[in-house]
Amino acid sequence: MNTPDTPLDDAAASNIDLEHLWQFAGQGLRSSDFNTAMVHFYRGEVNRSNTWRMRLDATTNWAVVTTGAALSFAFSSVDNTPLVILVDTFLVLLFLFIEARRYRYYELWAMRVRILEENFFCALLSPPFLPHSDWANRLTQSLKNPTFPITLLEALGRRYRRNYAPIFMILAFSWILKVWVHPTAGPSINEFLARSAVGPIPGWVMILIGFLFNGALVGLGLFTADLRASTGEVFEGGDDGLFASLYHRFRRATWEALDVDLGTLIPHLRLESHNHLAYIISDQVESVSRSLMKELGRGVTLLQGKGMYTGEEHGVMMCVVNSRQKSRVRELVKRQDPKAFVIMTVAEDVRGFGFRPLEA
Repeated sequence: MNTPDTPLDDAAASNIDLEHLWQFAGQGLRSSDFNTAMVHFYRGEVNRSNTWRMRLDATTNWAVVTTGAALSFAFSSVDNTPLVILVDTFLVLLFLFIEARRYRYYELWAMRVRILEENFFCALLSPPFLPHSDWANRLTQSLKNPTFPITLLEALGRRYRRNYAPIFMILAFSWILKVWVHPTAGPSINEFLARSAVGPIPGWVMILIGFLFNGALVGLGLFTADLRASTGEVFEGGDDGLFASLYHRFRRATWEALDVDLGTLIPHLRLESHNHLAYIISDQVESVSRSLMKELGRGVTLLQGKGMYTGEEHGVMMCVVNSRQKSRVRELVKRQDPKAFVIMTVAEDVRGFGFRPLEA
């Protein structure tokens, strides 16, 4: 009896209806069998992702409930200490960490769902059936050796922007308000600093810690806005550049936190930046390529070209850079080979190492 891993002999193979049999990964499966298996697998992964999405909502609910309870207690009496707000702040920080860990699990199931949607169902809807060549291998590796598709830093930043930024801001404002109005409203600066003290820690130190703590959280949310390994999210576009990069970080952060596109609210501040594809024709290939790789940190691909008028062979270097590096390319090339020929063009979509992920 032939097992799935035992090759059939020639006589047995000749009796198989190959027209209706799909040899997939060494298994003899009819196309209907494979489709049925993929549909059930897809439903299972969707159920997993939905389950973990609900677990994300649970930790957010914990943060909201504890915040409401802490504020109700703090403001219910003049004698109630504002320390409860500080304790709740660290408790909400713990909830953020727990939610970020859960979000990484959610992204694992969402990644598998996206692979199936993009390469199986989308390919079926857009004949001919041409999925990515490695989609089955990616699913196989994910099933054999599950790994998180996003880092903990990206998860923390996104969950902070999505849910926790307003909670931390409310807690910070509430602590200041509690210290300011209780036991009497409108204290002097010295009295406010005295009220802010916690045990042996002076008031000005507590305020400084508060600014540093909340500033670190805002920085986390802002500077992780460009981390986009996630496949289960809908992203607003944008790209690199100096001031444009900062603008796009704010724009992406407001999009994720408020579902508001800053570019539509302030159209005159819309700063568009693109990646650029540079073709450099030069006879000084080694020096030019080393200079580009060392100074810009970008990869260079060498192509072979021939001038049809002169019949001479030339090196053609291809390099993708961002808007900020565009002028640097010309400077570096001119320094190494003043006779070089440079072509710069806008690259609409660049994916791979150093740029957007291939599966996004």
